[in-house]
Amino acid sequence: MSAITAKDLTSEFIGTYLLVLTVGCNTVSTASGTWAALSIASVLMVSVYALGSVSGAAFNPAVTLAVFLEKDSGMPANKMAAYMVTQLIAGCLAGMSSYMVHGEAMQLEPGAGYSYGGVAVAEILYTFMLCFTVLRVAVAKGVTPNEHYGLAIGFVIVAGGYGAGFISKGAFNPAVALGVDVGSAGQGVYWSMFYFVFEFIGAALAAVVSNFLGEAAGPFSLGQKCVAEFIGTFFLILTVGFNVLGGSPAPALSIAASLMCMIYALGHVSGANFNPAVTFALLLDGAESKMDASTAGAYVAAQLAGGITAALTYSFTVGSAVPLAPGAGHSWATCAFAEIIFTFVLCFVVLNVAVNAEGKLKEFYGLAIGFVITAGGYAIGAVSGGSLNPAVSVALDTSNMVKLGGSFGNCAMYTLFELVGAGMAYGAYKVCRPDTKAGFLGKVEKPTYGTA
Repeated sequence: MSAITAKDLTSEFIGTYLLVLTVGCNTVSTASGTWAALSIASVLMVSVYALGSVSGAAFNPAVTLAVFLEKDSGMPANKMAAYMVTQLIAGCLAGMSSYMVHGEAMQLEPGAGYSYGGVAVAEILYTFMLCFTVLRVAVAKGVTPNEHYGLAIGFVIVAGGYGAGFISKGAFNPAVALGVDVGSAGQGVYWSMFYFVFEFIGAALAAVVSNFLGEAAGPFSLGQKCVAEFIGTFFLILTVGFNVLGGSPAPALSIAASLMCMIYALGHVSGANFNPAVTFALLLDGAESKMDASTAGAYVAAQLAGGITAALTYSFTVGSAVPLAPGAGHSWATCAFAEIIFTFVLCFVVLNVAVNAEGKLKEFYGLAIGFVITAGGYAIGAVSGGSLNPAVSVALDTSNMVKLGGSFGNCAMYTLFELVGAGMAYGAYKVCRPDTKAGFLGKVEKPTYGTA
């Protein structure tokens, strides 16, 4: 049995207490509103960086369960139990502390119009995303030492908090659920028990999928790579739909965070394209990116399947869909310009920071690529919706047709615009990088985004 040390439990107590306290302080009626999810994500990120080398920085019984279930993680049952108890105690004390400071607390319950089903979807899926990211960036055997793990883990809360907060309040953590419930005990302690079940299901599923993908260093079969493309595209488009339908105050930031986190979690498996336009740009640059036609075809199929599955998930959870069309007051010409230019930006950044031997980043490739969505989403969201991705376009059109009975066809025009943007990105890339030699890429250290 592994020794359980005071430093480990103290680390888990501090990190969990700070996380749940920040949740409580941000969710009372006088709190930060627009920036609540970013605040909570930030305290998780900085605490993971501060204490990851001490205890592993789980700060979440669901994460602890996922780590325990991850093969080769080395966490014994006694340490899992001790971590969970410590985290739950810290959560309770933090919930009471927040109530003491503010004199009020948020009631843990489904958002208006939602009940068990909606909460189950939101909590299972985003707890899965959180635990899966932890496993793939920090736990799985063979993980390349990196400094982006805290950013990837923390910003899952930006993705899920803004995306699904209106459905379940966005706990994704039994210690958070219990702490918030205890803080609002005067209104009744009830929902946290259901949240526990949903969050532990998400954690167990994350471990199952991570174990299927195997060691972080690979090698990976085409089937494993396609599963990675499916998962990454699924969470990207799920976050798109929830943010738009839920009226999120920071949609582009949340969607960018989902892309960034999934790139960090799955870049070592498939290259984390999650976008047929990106795959097309990599195919054009096949000698350097190592993307061939058969792999590209399989990737696009997985991306479209992941996107459509996500769109049907959010549309049936929320009861509505997102139409794909130029924004009010805008024509197809302005829509074409917007989609071409910002798909160009996305693919151009991918080629330069994640494929090219000279420009390739070791740590911040996911941040650079993901935050193109922040730029494009806010810049041209009102013009075209800011799809920038044929998988997004097809998924939005599909859910709109299935759920609202709308027409299916606008995605064809959007896809054309996005592929044009990808082609332009490749052309500009070759002008800027004329001396790149095929085969040199293999001498460069990871990340492997776009080159798996």
